[in-house]
Order: sequence, then structure tokens, then C-alpha cells
Amino acid sequence: MIKNLIIIMITAVLVDNVVLSQFKGICPFLGVSKKIKNSLGMGLAVIFVMVCATLVTYPVYKFLLIPLEVDYLKTIAFILVIALFVQIVEIILKKMIPPLYKALGIYLPLITTNCAVLGVTISNIDHQYTLVQSLVNAFGTGLAFTLALLLFSGVRSKIEYADIPETFKGVPATLIAAAIVSLSFMGFSGLFA
Repeated sequence: MIKNLIIIMITAVLVDNVVLSQFKGICPFLGVSKKIKNSLGMGLAVIFVMVCATLVTYPVYKFLLIPLEVDYLKTIAFILVIALFVQIVEIILKKMIPPLYKALGIYLPLITTNCAVLGVTISNIDHQYTLVQSLVNAFGTGLAFTLALLLFSGVRSKIEYADIPETFKGVPATLIAAAIVSLSFMGFSGLFA
């Protein structure tokens, strides 16, 4: 049991990194990764939302949608649950950490439409994980998202001061760097057979 949970965690963080391998959550990845502090704040918010959303969507799916034979509504139900937790995070950050709330700006409410968050809840159902496995996967996926943000914020800080041709400055350099960081995670693809 513990071995399976460890495999799920490592797979979520390294092998199937939600941003760098699955290309989900790209908007906040590119938008918030300019500063390490903002990246960490966004990452922690996404971890919280992913774990809480999984904690609620799993029983909603198993004990409500399936018995009522409306499991085809899982996407809509899951989006509503995610939106609820994003609102909770937004209220908490606004009251307790106003500078981080302002720094995250529009990207905080966009967690609601972050396909990484929705993706992990649906992935848990598709993989037929138990509740504990789903929570581990959600936490690992949140860590993967945070890791990608932190790594890329470091790369972006180097790009900002790099001597690169004028035509590559800004968005082109950012996208090329994101592709290179993504390629580096391909080395983990054969970790588990």
C-alpha cells in the first residue's frame, strides 16, 4: 500500500508532471513565474485547491453522481467544487496576505479554470484511485505544479539578464526556455514501467 502511494507521488511529481509533461496549467505557469515569491504563493494555493477539491469531488462522484446515474455530469460538478475552494483561497489571501493577493492578481481566480486542477480530479476517477490514492495524487500533482513554477521562475530570472538577440526577447525567449525545461523532464518518462 505504502509502495503504491510512493509510486503515485513520484509519478505525479516527476514522470507525469502536470505542467511540463501534460501541458496543463500553462497560463498561470507563464503568467506567475516571473518571481519566486509569487510562484511559491500560487503553487501553495493550487496545492490547497487540488487537495480540497479531490477531498470533495471523490465522494460526490462515488456517492452522488454514480448512484444517480449522472456520472456524465462530473466535469460540471467538479468545476463547481473547484470554484468554491478558489473563492475560499481568495478570501483567505485577501485577509491574511494582501501583498501576495495583489501579486497573484487575475491568476488567482483563474485557478477555477486551471485545467491542471480539473485534470487531477478527473484523472483520479479515470485511474480508479481510492480516496487516499486520489489525495496523494492531488498533493503530488500540486507539488509538481509548484516545482515547475519555481524551476521556471529561476530560469526566467536568468533570461531577464541574459544577452539574447532582440527578436527573441520577451515571449519568444520565455517559450523556448519553457520547452527546454519541459524536455528535461522527459528523462523521467521511463522511471516506472
